[in-house]
Amino acid sequence: MLFIGIDLGTSAVKLLLMDETGKILKMASKEYGLSFPHPGWSEQDPQDWYSQSIAGLKELLAGCDKSQVAGISFGGQMHGLVALDDKDQVIRPAILWNDGRTTKQVAYLNEVIGKDKLSAYTANIAFAGFTAPKILWMKEEEPENFARIAKIMLPKDYLAYRLSGSFCTDYSDASGMLLLDVKNRKWSEEMLAICGISQEQLPRLYESYEVVGTLFPKVAEELGLSSEVKVIAGAGDNAAAAVGTGTVGDGACNISLGTSGTIFISSDQFGVDEKNALHSFAHANGKYHLMGCMLSAASCNKWWMDEILQEKDYVAAQKDIKTLGQNHVYFLPYLMGERSPHNDPLARACFMGMTMDTGRADMIQAVFEGVAFAMRDSLEVARSQGIDIKRTKICGGGAKSPLWCKIMANVLNLQVDLLEVEEGPALGGAMLAAVGCGAYGSVEEAADAIVRVADTISPEPALVEAYEKRYATFRQIYPALKEIFPQV
Repeated sequence: MLFIGIDLGTSAVKLLLMDETGKILKMASKEYGLSFPHPGWSEQDPQDWYSQSIAGLKELLAGCDKSQVAGISFGGQMHGLVALDDKDQVIRPAILWNDGRTTKQVAYLNEVIGKDKLSAYTANIAFAGFTAPKILWMKEEEPENFARIAKIMLPKDYLAYRLSGSFCTDYSDASGMLLLDVKNRKWSEEMLAICGISQEQLPRLYESYEVVGTLFPKVAEELGLSSEVKVIAGAGDNAAAAVGTGTVGDGACNISLGTSGTIFISSDQFGVDEKNALHSFAHANGKYHLMGCMLSAASCNKWWMDEILQEKDYVAAQKDIKTLGQNHVYFLPYLMGERSPHNDPLARACFMGMTMDTGRADMIQAVFEGVAFAMRDSLEVARSQGIDIKRTKICGGGAKSPLWCKIMANVLNLQVDLLEVEEGPALGGAMLAAVGCGAYGSVEEAADAIVRVADTISPEPALVEAYEKRYATFRQIYPALKEIFPQV
């Protein structure tokens, strides 16, 4: 049997073909546009997701034995609002996870409804990227569009709907909507009432490894596949990436350095930190996880290299960085505002500490270190809850930099495991498809069989000590600038 994993990302859809042993046979990727119609807004056309996914599937399947394809599943960008009318037409462009237009609605939810109530209803508080504030925004700012809504879904679930007709979502992705009672794994009646929507407008809930349907005959014919190919629910990108890195046991940790950055801590038990600084979500293995999410991670380096330095050779640019732990330049990585742990959509990126002898290498290093320091902010919240983490996996585009991985190991003071194969949500999606089709008895069984560690970076005591001092300074910068950000 063969299995397909589809990672519906922010800039591209990545597709992966895997056999029963976990061997990756082929990969494909198709890009699509991202729209910023107003400062802080971020939108995409769901039709682009579907058309590029179909094009990617055709490329992926070319030359393979299509009769062996048994299942398709997904990892997808979370929190996006996709609204369809009663004719299944997309009402407006999808509002994405990194969209910051909902400041007013987030304030209403957190301050008027109240964080305590939100936490009781959903195990989380409101963040600008979450889906519920976007629904409220649409209700207030686009009432005619809001009145047309027949179906509300998340980005990857739009693909599942177009492929199979199943109006579905999974618990991990639904956790990020601020509409799910995470502890009890059901839609929150209180949140639906607050948002003015009904349960009929929301998809049916599944575990990430459950079969939601089979391919539409027309879709199957276009792709040259059997209409018996199973479509499996899939997971939010971070949960899918955690599956792809084998982060499924109690206390297991994964750090993702993608467009956004996350620290993902798997747990067998439901739990919430007292300030809701971390997200408390369902995991793709049927259990739970805590997650800290920063909105700009590897994208900070992409912005700095592409837009500011206009330099395409990322590897060469890092060669001049010789000394770690002594850089006098600091970088706040809040290019799109920040989520965990500050929950501040108005926060902005900045450099500080430059002098006449500051060079290009210092600035690049500051970007790497700033992302690592911001990731540590979330790790410290987990540690304050008594969670003792000694090591972590790492994935995402930023993990391809040995220098960045070394900085992460020493800033966080963790053993950092590098994987033999690191394909994040796409691999996780294929593994969920394999579980859904019965090739493995559980997500844990699939992870044990497929995921392998290639190398481990250990923290160095002297560097850990040096970064401890620098982190103590870093964590003072945001509070000092917090009141200035709204003015800029």
